[in-house]
Amino acid sequence: MPRSPLPPREGISATALRAPGGKATHAKNHLPVPDSIGEWLESEFPEAAPESRRALLTDGDLRDEAGHPVTWDDQVIPGGFYFFHRPVPPEERIPFEVGIVFEDEDLLVVDKPHFLASTPNGRFVRECVVTRLRVDLDQPDLVAIHRLDRITAGLLVLSKRPETRGRYQRLFQDRRVHKTYRALAPAPPADMEFPLVRESRLVKPVGGRQVLEVAGESNATSRIRLVRTITTRTSVSGAAWPPQREGSDHEQRDRWEGERGAPPRRGVAEYELEPVTGKTHQLRVHMNALGLPILGDPVYPVDLAPDPYDFTSPLQLLAAEIAFDDPLTGVSRRFESGLGLDPAAVSSDPGETR
Repeated sequence: MPRSPLPPREGISATALRAPGGKATHAKNHLPVPDSIGEWLESEFPEAAPESRRALLTDGDLRDEAGHPVTWDDQVIPGGFYFFHRPVPPEERIPFEVGIVFEDEDLLVVDKPHFLASTPNGRFVRECVVTRLRVDLDQPDLVAIHRLDRITAGLLVLSKRPETRGRYQRLFQDRRVHKTYRALAPAPPADMEFPLVRESRLVKPVGGRQVLEVAGESNATSRIRLVRTITTRTSVSGAAWPPQREGSDHEQRDRWEGERGAPPRRGVAEYELEPVTGKTHQLRVHMNALGLPILGDPVYPVDLAPDPYDFTSPLQLLAAEIAFDDPLTGVSRRFESGLGLDPAAVSSDPGETR
């Protein structure tokens, strides 16, 4: 697809639309070519109001791939690309900020907070890292060259210049980037040995939110290492533990939990995760398959259909480190996140079935 002749508007890229017909292979090349732009737009957007379709030419600034404005009665270029700005309604702000980790003339490395999308996607077009930073930094060419799930926090690498973008994108495509994640999850059973490797075949059903492990040749590999075990200081009820009583620290907590009728507390552990491949939800699926679902995960093991504006239980998964050899200079680069994990930020007990 050719580069859009329209610059982003309010940080939002123009939408591309391809006309029917033409000699190149594409999804609509077998369809008849309409007699005019207006007829084509009527067939593309049959449910839109007539004034909304005409607004694509005016408010949307519809142009062909050469950047020429088009009119309602213009002929359609068979198989040609057209670009326009679609209307994007306001969005409620996600109340977390993006942190700058590193910047040079080609790259911008940031710490993405939990709950903020990496790129425009579905419900979130304005409220994502790319759109925000294009506006805040006045850098309309910013593009994320990989992605993080909306509810995962940590390092995200963005390209600033189209001229060098492809070289960096190839690093990720060719798996020449070493990524390390940290996660909090239930402590493992005593007989589970680390480090371990989880390999499986992952498939995302159409229309489903959960990614499934299925039989067949493996397409996803994760390395998992136990870093440490820790003890949470929040009861299953969610009430804070008050330590101001007589007796040892553990005696106080045990007595207090017993008074509240709480079940025995479960341990939490910190893990280091290395995705060898990059499938959707890969680390979350593999940890869940091991019986170690990551704390705060609203989809695994049970899809809770979470409200995207519920910020009470952040997923305890952090993209902690990214390292690669710079394709332009050959210099080894390594970036570390300034964010951390917090078991107290999760509203449910790690031993509780979600």
